[in-house]
Amino acid sequence: MSSSRRASAPETPQRLNRAAWFATVAGMSGSLVGVGLARFAYTPLIPPLIEANWFSAADAVSLGAANFAGYLAGALLGRHVAMPFGNTNTLRALMLVATLAFFACAWPLSVSWFFVWRFLSGFSGGAIMVLVATTILPHVPRAQRGFVCGMVFCGLGLGIAASGTLIPQLLQFGLWTTWMGLGALSLGLTALAWFGWPKGAPAMPEIAPLAEHIERGRISLRFLYVQYAANALGIVAIIVLLVDYIARGLGLGASLGAGFWVIYGLAAIAGPVVSGYVSDRIGSGRAYGIALFAQTVAVAAIALSGNLIAIGIATAILGILTPGMVVLVLGRIHEILPDNHDGQHIAWGKATTVFALFQMLGGYFYAWIFARSQEDYTLIFLVAASAMAFALCVNLANAVREHFRDKPRKHAH
Repeated sequence: MSSSRRASAPETPQRLNRAAWFATVAGMSGSLVGVGLARFAYTPLIPPLIEANWFSAADAVSLGAANFAGYLAGALLGRHVAMPFGNTNTLRALMLVATLAFFACAWPLSVSWFFVWRFLSGFSGGAIMVLVATTILPHVPRAQRGFVCGMVFCGLGLGIAASGTLIPQLLQFGLWTTWMGLGALSLGLTALAWFGWPKGAPAMPEIAPLAEHIERGRISLRFLYVQYAANALGIVAIIVLLVDYIARGLGLGASLGAGFWVIYGLAAIAGPVVSGYVSDRIGSGRAYGIALFAQTVAVAAIALSGNLIAIGIATAILGILTPGMVVLVLGRIHEILPDNHDGQHIAWGKATTVFALFQMLGGYFYAWIFARSQEDYTLIFLVAASAMAFALCVNLANAVREHFRDKPRKHAH
């Protein structure tokens, strides 16, 4: 069994050695560059891009969705891209591509030019998130893997908070300087991570031969994939349009919009820890259901309330749960497939791909609604809240099904 892989694991019970710390910092830097900055830094830039006439409002929102398309491609292809070169070399290259994309976006040559670079930055983020855990965790003591995972996921929140604080300062010097500044920050983080990545990460398991590992929880997993897809449709509206809604929709300006983005980012830093703590106390299934309910209420509050305090509270809740939902879905998979590490790995890969797909579709869907509705933010946020409510209903339906499932004999399907 897997416990025989490393007989020496118990001898390093609690502490991370120097190499493990360097790997943890590299992983955090990778998620910070590939997702925290490459995706989330674009959100507070949407209003300035429109106001400076770099792009129309519809094009600016569509270019945000290009990153989601790239993320899907990276999530699907990242493992295959890494096979000939190894995870470490691939992660270094992906961070360089994301960095180059920042510098390239300093020149608004055309919508197509921007689309290509936003797509490539998304591809880097998706591939980094697929590869980072399998590269780092095998080199970390088992007792510390939860902590290291949380540290790596914190890169998302750190990127959101950094973009919300740094971008308003950089924008005082113009959009060109802003993009170049983000590129310089990304380059510095790439250099910081360069020698921290561990060498010789084991290959990920092949999906096809291990398909039987997920047979027992197949129906519950399908319910979970549907919920995670709907969750992606709901959260992408906030990721793309929250700052623009505060800045232009409510007419309060880009600086206040960026301030709300900082709230979102600071909450996102705490999200994995808070979600993990609640999950440990009440179970991942219950915590996940509560999180879906909280997200539904929060998005509805943003849609229906012009009160800044209510919007601020809703923003903090959504900030906590954007990365926190990753922890809860992983925990839910572990509940569905207990003591089945290969099955858990396969299920998580499928869940990540489903989330990436519907995040991309949601991005383009909202861009289409945005253009057709004369920039009706309320409509978009109500659609997002409906997607969250649908995920909550599916979760409740599966909870009822599971309640009665174990009494009769197991189904063949």
